[in-house]
Amino acid sequence: MENTQIKIYTDGSCHTQLEIGAWAAIVFLGDKKVVLKDLELNTTHNRMEMIAVIRAIEHGLVSLQGPKAFAVYSDSQYVVNITSRKERLKKNKFITSKGTLIQNSDLVMRLIDLIESQDIEFIKVKAHQKNGDAINREVDILVRQMVREKVAEHGG
Repeated sequence: MENTQIKIYTDGSCHTQLEIGAWAAIVFLGDKKVVLKDLELNTTHNRMEMIAVIRAIEHGLVSLQGPKAFAVYSDSQYVVNITSRKERLKKNKFITSKGTLIQNSDLVMRLIDLIESQDIEFIKVKAHQKNGDAINREVDILVRQMVREKVAEHGG
C-alpha cells in the first residue's frame, strides 16, 4: 500500500518583548486544504515554529487513515535541523552542559517522537520571500498578521 503524501507548510511568529506569538500550518490532505492556526501568550519564536509543525502532523494523523508520508516545509533552522540533532539530544537526555533541561524540551521530545514514528521529510524554505513559494508566503503573512492584531489589542 502506497503512503498518502501530506504536504505541510508551517510558520511561527512572536513579538519578543510582549511574548505574544502565533503559529499556523497549511495542510494539504489530498486535494483538501486545511488551515490550522492559533495564538499563544508567554511564548517564544522557536516554540511557535515547533507547535505549528507538531499540530499539523497530529492533524494529518487523525484526518487520514492508512500509511502517510509527510513533507514539512519550514523556514525554521531550529525545526528543520532537529533530525540531525535528535540522537545527541536523546543521548544527553535533553540536558544541557549546565545540567538543565534544554529549552522547549516538551516540544522537542514530542517532535522527535513524531519523527521516529512517522515518515517525515523536512524541506527548508527561505523566509519572507515575496517571490518565493506562494503557500509559504501565505502562511508567513497569516502568522505575522495574527501577531500584529493581538499586539494592537494589547496596546503595543
